[in-house]
Amino acid sequence: MPSPPLKKRWESMAKGLMLGALFTSFVLLLYSYAVPPLHAGLTSTAPEATAPCSPTMAEPEVVTGMNSSAGECQPRRDIVFMKTHKTASSTLLNILFRFGQKHGLKFAFPNGRNDFDYPAFFARSLVQDYRPGACFNIICNHMRFHYDEVRGLVPPNATFITVLRDPARLFESSFHYFGSVVPLTWKLTSRDKLAEFLQDPDRYYDPNGYNAHYLHNLLFFDLGYDSGLDPGSPQVQEHILEVERRFHLVLLQEYFDESLVLLRDLLCWELEDVLYFKLNARRDSPVPRLSGELYQRATAWNMLDSRLYHHFNASFWSKVEAFGRERMAREVATLRRANERMRRICIDGGHAVGAEAIQDSAMQPWQPLGTKSILGYNLKKSIGQRHAQLCRRMLTPEIQYLTDLGVNLWVTKFWKFIRDFLRW
Repeated sequence: MPSPPLKKRWESMAKGLMLGALFTSFVLLLYSYAVPPLHAGLTSTAPEATAPCSPTMAEPEVVTGMNSSAGECQPRRDIVFMKTHKTASSTLLNILFRFGQKHGLKFAFPNGRNDFDYPAFFARSLVQDYRPGACFNIICNHMRFHYDEVRGLVPPNATFITVLRDPARLFESSFHYFGSVVPLTWKLTSRDKLAEFLQDPDRYYDPNGYNAHYLHNLLFFDLGYDSGLDPGSPQVQEHILEVERRFHLVLLQEYFDESLVLLRDLLCWELEDVLYFKLNARRDSPVPRLSGELYQRATAWNMLDSRLYHHFNASFWSKVEAFGRERMAREVATLRRANERMRRICIDGGHAVGAEAIQDSAMQPWQPLGTKSILGYNLKKSIGQRHAQLCRRMLTPEIQYLTDLGVNLWVTKFWKFIRDFLRW
């Protein structure tokens, strides 16, 4: 018969195990709610008793840029930003947050989290405080795109934009950022897991695997299409042309400044409206960047995205030609000078720092599971009254900015609490 102290220790251990099991079950239940099923049906909630904000339209109206040279344009305030993953989209999101806040515009925000139940398809019922017939100025959080559902929330003349990135580079970034939450990568044993995966992707990839969409044609997936289509299928080109009809401007991450010049012209905004600091940037990986054969393998593995990118890379430079190469060079130089001036005014030390060096928790960006690889900034202690508000807004990470805008993020915040508690 165990002594009383020993008996108490066993009872304490048993209670701890029971509490641990209950806690784990609760976390799994919560996570199953927080991460919806990948193959949720592509259904529309359009047939409602109250008519949607926009009448049913096959495609949006054509929008052309008319900048100050004509002296006639009015700033466009109704905007849908299809926020793709790992494409500098967080930086563009900050620009939209600032513009909407400055002008008192109405955002369609998610409810409970910082995305619209991604990777499930977007539905207007996911919008915080949604009521049938509700109309919004800006939609910009992560979603899996569903055109009809989004179209029903904005006025008929809303401007649709998105951003793409070289698919091999995007795949590399996505692999490093999301790899820890994609179980199919756990079987990779080498130090350079990315290179190991690309040697034989079909050996490791399971299209039905949990979070597998992050590692194959992610742009195609985010835009609402089947990322597993045969690259030779005629549907691929049909989808690409559909994107071209629906979106007024497709930005390119590699030419972000040129993209912002085109965007500013399209929307008739002021220069201050498109100033930015690079947000959600990843610390340089100890593993070398893709090059040579691995770059080609990554491109081939993401062939749907490669075809999409090739198409819009060509159309992007056609827009630059129409805008004027010399004019573009002048306006890019102006934007960069203005950004550099704000860097000197706003950023302590003048550059991004690692998470461990960020002094203010309000400036701490969301980190991927298991690592702190995302850089952030320290705001200067003494900034003149003229620039104090703009500096803070330009440097505020997505989660904190959403909170400032009044978004209910209880799921995201609780998940952060669990991660911090378990030191994930």
